[in-house]
Amino acid sequence: MAAIEANGEVPGADATAYAGRTAWARNMATPVRDFLGTETGGAIVLLAGTLLALLWANSPWPHSYESFWGTRLAVTLGGGEISADLRHWVNEGLMTFFFLVVGLEAKRELDLGELRERRRLTIPVFAAIGGMALPIAIYLAINAGGPGAHGWGAAMSTDTAFALGALALLTPRSATRLRVFLLTLAVVDDLCALLVIAIAYTTHVSILALVIALAFIGVLFALRYAPQWLRPVSFIGALGLWVALFESGIDPVISGIIIGLATSAYPPSREDLERATALTRSFREQPTPELARSAQQEIQSAISPNERLQYRLHPWTSYLIVPLFALANAGVHVTGSLIHDALRSPITLGILFGYLLGKPLGIAGASWIASRPALRGPRSPLSSPVLAAGGAVAGIGFTVSLLISSLAFSGQRLEEARLGALGSVVLAPLLAWAVLRVVRHLPQRMRARQLAGTAADILDLSEEVHPQRDHIRGPEDASITLLEYGDFECSYCGQAEGVIRELLASLGDEVRYVWRHLPLNDVHPHAQIAAEASEAAAAQGSFWEMHDILLEHQGELRASDLSGYAARLGLDAERLLEELRRRAHAGRISEDVASADESGVSGTPTFFINGRRHYGTYDIATLTETVKAARFRARAVAKA
Repeated sequence: MAAIEANGEVPGADATAYAGRTAWARNMATPVRDFLGTETGGAIVLLAGTLLALLWANSPWPHSYESFWGTRLAVTLGGGEISADLRHWVNEGLMTFFFLVVGLEAKRELDLGELRERRRLTIPVFAAIGGMALPIAIYLAINAGGPGAHGWGAAMSTDTAFALGALALLTPRSATRLRVFLLTLAVVDDLCALLVIAIAYTTHVSILALVIALAFIGVLFALRYAPQWLRPVSFIGALGLWVALFESGIDPVISGIIIGLATSAYPPSREDLERATALTRSFREQPTPELARSAQQEIQSAISPNERLQYRLHPWTSYLIVPLFALANAGVHVTGSLIHDALRSPITLGILFGYLLGKPLGIAGASWIASRPALRGPRSPLSSPVLAAGGAVAGIGFTVSLLISSLAFSGQRLEEARLGALGSVVLAPLLAWAVLRVVRHLPQRMRARQLAGTAADILDLSEEVHPQRDHIRGPEDASITLLEYGDFECSYCGQAEGVIRELLASLGDEVRYVWRHLPLNDVHPHAQIAAEASEAAAAQGSFWEMHDILLEHQGELRASDLSGYAARLGLDAERLLEELRRRAHAGRISEDVASADESGVSGTPTFFINGRRHYGTYDIATLTETVKAARFRARAVAKA
């Protein structure tokens, strides 16, 4: 798995001691990793919902399954009414929240993540198109001229929840790049599939309702630029959009992705966090309702609406809504005759071969075409072996496949289509597992050569390391640079210090460690003077010695303490105190703070590995694995 790990792996090691929520960087972790971190559990619950549906439909009371989900539920307001059976309320109502979460994550990646360099959208978008076109072609070839030809849309779309869940189960230490690639591909899949539903599987469209829906879409995008107090109106706009699409005859779940793409994503600025801290302190001094509301609003506005919604909705979609969808749609009454017919059914075989064969080949072929230098295409973000594994995982069709099947078929044909979708859930992960087994046994030289041909990392660190200026522990020419923005009074920085020492001891001359200052003055009153004291010690040639003492005595950082530490180190304590009084090194600290702001850093500790920001936990296992992945990539690029 080295080739996959080198693409940016962030292992899921247990690190509860370092998973605190005192800084936004740890609190939000990275929505890509947070979004995908619960996919393993979500996939298991989704599988449980699928099995429960099958057990229910094949119980001694199989008719109760259809009878229950066929129960009508109506919502009436004045003279208006929205009426549907329970299955449609799940498929068209609750599943909107699932597609909303997918849209939110896509927007977040477009604004802040791997896809903020728009050129990198080319390959996953082409891969998604190829991964839809070839399965449809295979399905139509098998069903040409037959009664099942109308159901071609059931073979086109990757199931986001199952695919990412299977990826998490098969490669718990797989690349963030592969996950982002699959997520982007799935979003394009879902958008195209929902457009197909609107065009090919909608019998009647209300033009008036559609115009109203378009107006609501305009309102939602306009509200991104509205003042903070006006943004709650977006809830009304989102609800109006769903109702308008429902009344138009177009499947309203498409509103979820639209709303997600209209929801802003941005990193919290240090100024916003400091303002929130000041208001919280004011509330502590004068606990009035007015100050409580102001503090609450300021804290909420510091985090983007995109990340707030993801944090609230993702557990609900993963552990309730999507499993409920499986429970409502996966119940097939399996009989010997149904299996016999399905094994020869063009519908079942078209769906299965479309997903298991068409998806991987379509994704790989379209990616290859899109990355050709003759077409001025960008480099692929993934090596060929990893792309093959991703294509196999993408061959899982479930959610949208079942949605379209329910629109295109009924009776026996619907049951056959459902079996095809369920078959892909079982067989595609087995195919992906087999591909990954092959990848693991590829020669290391081949993996390195493949990796060297992929797109370069997007660097998150705005100011590169300068040996003449930065404080470096370890060889200056090391292939791996681990940089930390830290605060001497931050308890998490104190905890991380032991991890850093262990990491440097285990990897020896392969890593250089860099410290930059980010004193959080609004919460740590002695952080600034401690940082200046370390620079004063650096002026006497003892930065790292002072650095170590300060982190060992984080509760003792007054001027008298600092003078004592200087004396213990054999430094000129009077000179150090004089430089502190003159604020001689305040400018140096400000330079580090400015570079932190430019790199989007607002909490401590924040780590960068070879210019790439490290998110999530920072225990020894996680950092070691991430550093090793970066080392593998650095070596591959150096040999290219």
